[in-house]
Amino acid sequence: MQQQPARLRWEQRTQRPLFALALAFAVAYAVPIVRPDAGREVVEVCTAVEWVVWGAFALDYLVRLALAERRLPFVRAHWLDLAAVLLPLLQPLRLLRLVSTLLLVGQRARMASQIRLTTYVAGSVVGLLMFGSLAVLSVERDSPDGNIRTLGDAVWWSFTTMTTVGYGDHAPTTGLGRMLAVGLMLSGIALLGVVTANIAAWFIARFEKDDVEERRQTQAIQELTEEVRALRDELAALKGTSVK
Repeated sequence: MQQQPARLRWEQRTQRPLFALALAFAVAYAVPIVRPDAGREVVEVCTAVEWVVWGAFALDYLVRLALAERRLPFVRAHWLDLAAVLLPLLQPLRLLRLVSTLLLVGQRARMASQIRLTTYVAGSVVGLLMFGSLAVLSVERDSPDGNIRTLGDAVWWSFTTMTTVGYGDHAPTTGLGRMLAVGLMLSGIALLGVVTANIAAWFIARFEKDDVEERRQTQAIQELTEEVRALRDELAALKGTSVK
């Protein structure tokens, strides 16, 4: 009974540090792409930071697994975390580290309070736009037939892809680029669904609250009416007694 609260305490204490590491990962991932002329030492430092961040998330998963009261149900319930931890080990590609880090950050974000849902949705939109732009730029910039050559082109493409507008003025030509496009489109649809569901839930809760208040007022009016009727009956009875 004490292991479950210990896991929850660990998750609460490590949530902000892990998000800070995720920001460090974002910077390390962006620098070599935005500055392709960066020196070898800079690239090596950025790569080391990426692996350190991934290692921190992997360690977090192992600690949570160790603190879980029942480990097999924990693995089943958090299979996406495990997949994200193992993903970069399959092939040491920077894009896989990017995908795994996004998955892990998203899984930890779900543990936050529903009050912060809007904040996390906005953060997810910004994060996906940024990482999607950087990722597609890294795989499309050197493509012979590619038309995404600058960061501005990549951001514009990511924005139109996530919103499923798809003007077609910029489009990926490589296999990885098209996979990124599919991921961004699905992510955009999912985020739109979350926002719509959140707004609908807010309206439903508001209507239910108003309905409860209306029922309470109606009940109060009925009780007051009954009291007035009882007082009238008593008054009529008293008048009848005095007449006799």
